[in-house]
Amino acid sequence: MSNPIGVALLGCGTVGSEVLRLLTEQSTELAARVGAAVRLVGVAVRRPWRHPEVPAELLTTDAAELVGRDGVDVVIEVIGGIEPARPLLLAALRAGRGVVTANKALLAECGPELYAAADAAGADLYFEAAVAGAIPLLRPLRESLAGDRITRVTGIVNGTTNFILSAMDSSGAGYAETLEEAGRLGYAEADPTADVEGYDAASKAAILASLAFHTRVTSADVHREGIAEVSAADILAARKLGRTVKLLAICERVLDSAGTEWVSARVYPAMIPRSHPLATVGGAYNAVFVEADAAGALMFYGQGAGGAPTASAVLGDLVAVARNRVAGGYGPRESAYADLPVRPMGDTPTSYHISLEVLDRPGVLARVAQVFADHEVSIMAVRQTGRTPEHALSGNAGSGNAESGGVGSDNAGSGGAGATLVIVTHSAPDAALRSTVDKLAGLDVVRDVVSVMRVEGEVT
Repeated sequence: MSNPIGVALLGCGTVGSEVLRLLTEQSTELAARVGAAVRLVGVAVRRPWRHPEVPAELLTTDAAELVGRDGVDVVIEVIGGIEPARPLLLAALRAGRGVVTANKALLAECGPELYAAADAAGADLYFEAAVAGAIPLLRPLRESLAGDRITRVTGIVNGTTNFILSAMDSSGAGYAETLEEAGRLGYAEADPTADVEGYDAASKAAILASLAFHTRVTSADVHREGIAEVSAADILAARKLGRTVKLLAICERVLDSAGTEWVSARVYPAMIPRSHPLATVGGAYNAVFVEADAAGALMFYGQGAGGAPTASAVLGDLVAVARNRVAGGYGPRESAYADLPVRPMGDTPTSYHISLEVLDRPGVLARVAQVFADHEVSIMAVRQTGRTPEHALSGNAGSGNAESGGVGSDNAGSGGAGATLVIVTHSAPDAALRSTVDKLAGLDVVRDVVSVMRVEGEVT
């Protein structure tokens, strides 16, 4: 066997402690898989007294010294955040050491700088654990599908938000009480902002888009919306349409009217058909749906968070990097040759589900439909509930022909009675849809815009 592979571990929290356990318990098997012994050189932590499970001689509070120590071949980083992880990993890469990281925020913000350092030194940079925990996803995108053309990646990549939305769907409870329950059960952090506001998913979307489309995409390029505004009424409305609500990370190639190809990366809650493979993903699980020209539709599913699942992905990367060291080579480099522009959210085609409280009197539907026509947004379906019987309508607002009984005709009741209009649009630029909603909110016949949610799936 070759000389031992020295490993420095930065961080020993939930994930780091599991990495340490697996390194210890599986040392013999790891050596057999790598072709060399894997030896832990040191563990950098802030508070050594909190880690009695780590041999005292391995503990250090000086992470920079550990990274530069003789005998270190691979640095595993599970600290998280931008600082101090960024300078530590740059130092490791510039010294020719392989790096394994689970740090999605760092990769989404500083990925190009890390890739450049790795390329210049001929060092490995692996990060399977940064997206979707234990699910083998990034390596298939980067390697297995390297010969194919990926067109779209749609994923549930945050377990906290998926647990909350799944629980709201099954119980009918509201967002606030479900978030509180998620905290009690350990699915939500004490400060859940990064999860529920979509920051975590946006970082992962940036990484997915970069790999899938050979283009540098940062977290700042990703349109982001969270789930705090999702109500029990939204969940019920989705159910009536045969849909459910999920926080989706969507990355796709988009052609504009001139034939120019763009990358779109976005995160938001959306209604999807219950027949869609992602609709059945419940609890804190993750799943990613990949569409490619030759391979067709692929789905990756499993535990997307947690110490042991994430550590599994880290150890997989460690084996790959260590094998490369033994063989005297290195793995895949950054692929950003396509250099596609990132399309602004306002220009990206989407579809909306809009719920309006309107006056129940003649001509209301015509006035509402005219707003859609003015913004060149086509209506796919309308449903009315209120004092008049429920109706199902369909038509094209662009041609002004969406009408039926109730608020859309002279047969409706008059006076101050109210009704609810639920409108589902065909695909249109998001800016046009937003402008339509803003205009609707100002109509004197519209009492309230109750909810607005995007629709993903078969709507076109």
